[in-house]
Amino acid sequence: MRGSALNRHRGWGAAIVLLGLLYGCAMSDPSQTLLAPTQAQLKIRNYQTRIFDMNDRNFAIRSVIGALQDLGFIIERANDALGLVTAARFAEPNYYDVLMLTVTVRQLNETQLTVRANAIYNNRPIEDPKVYQNFFASLERSLFITKDSPTAP
Repeated sequence: MRGSALNRHRGWGAAIVLLGLLYGCAMSDPSQTLLAPTQAQLKIRNYQTRIFDMNDRNFAIRSVIGALQDLGFIIERANDALGLVTAARFAEPNYYDVLMLTVTVRQLNETQLTVRANAIYNNRPIEDPKVYQNFFASLERSLFITKDSPTAP
């Protein structure tokens, strides 16, 4: 009786070890697929990026800040040297949700700038192109307003 209970425990132990080994072998190597570029990433990047015919990067950054403030964001960081602006706001409909936006402004060539916006909603990237279209519409409006305003941001 005592020997059969011991054999039963050994059998369960061996089964658990075997399952662990099989599970470990069945797991794919995440290093091969982790951070690999995908078509979806390129598509999203396309939504997130616009090229503007202008060469004043400082003016573009000030317009980005103005657009973000118009949209209710609180500017967290603005780095002129990197052309980087990070902002956040509480998102509707639940005001405990957080919407974060990072915008980079880079010189593409002598006459053009690229602006890329990256939005995150509760630590999840936003992949809806409409969100980015709305941001760039606000940015274009801000560029127009900032150009002629003596009180520009």
